[in-house]
Amino acid sequence: MQNQATIELKDEERTRCEVWTRVMGYHRPVASFNTGKQGEFHERCHFDEQRAG
Repeated sequence: MQNQATIELKDEERTRCEVWTRVMGYHRPVASFNTGKQGEFHERCHFDEQRAG
């Protein structure tokens, strides 16, 4: 097992990450959503689907 170093960034070294999601069959950046749609996006639940049987 390798020893992994922890990387810590200062606030001035960080960059904003653009999040995209699929809506109605096409991909859009979440930042372009209106206020209500952004709230709906943040309330979504994520799950792992299990194989039947």
